[in-house]
Amino acid sequence: MAKSKLQALWNHPVGPKTIHFWAPTFKWGIIIANAADFSKPPEKLSYPQQMAVACSGVIWSRYSTIITPRNLNLLSVNVAMAGTGLYQVARKLWHDYSSAEGAVAKEQ
Repeated sequence: MAKSKLQALWNHPVGPKTIHFWAPTFKWGIIIANAADFSKPPEKLSYPQQMAVACSGVIWSRYSTIITPRNLNLLSVNVAMAGTGLYQVARKLWHDYSSAEGAVAKEQ
């Protein structure tokens, strides 16, 4: 039984013999790099880069739900990509808003 399940996975339309498996698998590297930047100071983050990561994740998440064969690996990697990008944008916005608010308070 285990052999037939492995064989079914191997021969699946989004299995390891296809680019539909390997492209999303390697895309996890981008998410790991973005997650490693969680410890980076917010002032060193880039709005355009993080917005590109977030938007790419949202757009490709939608795409992965309408293609055939359905590719859950592609969906999961893009949901994670959107999540890490949005988290980084939120960190940057919070930092910038807090810094601007503190500067206004000091002037008064």
